[in-house]
Amino acid sequence: MAESFGVDPERYDRTRPAYPDELISRIAGDSVLDVGCGTGTAARQLRRAGTAGRTVLGVEPDERMAAFARRAGLAVEVATFEDWAPAGRTFDAVTAGTAWHWVDPVAGAVKAAEVLRTGGRFAAFWHTFQTPPALADAFADAFRAAVPDPPFDPRGAVAQGPDPYRPILDRTAGGIRAAGAFGEPEEWRFAWARTYTRDEWLDQLPTSGALTHLPPEALAGILAAVGTAIDAMGGAFTLPYATIAVTAIRR
Repeated sequence: MAESFGVDPERYDRTRPAYPDELISRIAGDSVLDVGCGTGTAARQLRRAGTAGRTVLGVEPDERMAAFARRAGLAVEVATFEDWAPAGRTFDAVTAGTAWHWVDPVAGAVKAAEVLRTGGRFAAFWHTFQTPPALADAFADAFRAAVPDPPFDPRGAVAQGPDPYRPILDRTAGGIRAAGAFGEPEEWRFAWARTYTRDEWLDQLPTSGALTHLPPEALAGILAAVGTAIDAMGGAFTLPYATIAVTAIRR
């Protein structure tokens, strides 16, 4: 699944939300390594927010996503972070936007420490959101109709609940502690909201990892059911988000 998002990188880049400016501005330094950079959403924000000479290097396992990011002017090397060769390079910050859950939490933290300069910051961050119950029900019912024995909870795929990423956040903090090279990890949380029209939500929904492998007819059925639910809500809805970062300083 980690390498399935490159099926449609244009849609992914167009529909996935950017990260709060307040988060991006708290990541300092003239050189940034962005792990799992995807199409470059966070990397572009980091580059714009830095000093005139700031460099941002992406590491991305999917060549299709990396190619999109390169077309946007980013430097990207294709590899998983665990296999990536730093070749003696060091950085002021190591970041991962909606990607660190694909990285081994301990091996990743150890490698981040190896390439961070003393005093540099590691920050992994994710968007969490609470889908309206009617919309979550429509998605889950349609998904189970398309995949009668799903390997995961379809409701969880649309992030129902107040803190669905808690296990991932805790694993990330545990990996940082196990690496033995960082100060105590802390969490940053930024609350915001976005209103989606029916078409906007259905445009981004196929970028979910739960849907990237489905055959076209199954995906069409799910989108139709979700679209009907949004129509019943008046054709649009407001989604509350919280962007959460787990971060620590290299000792």
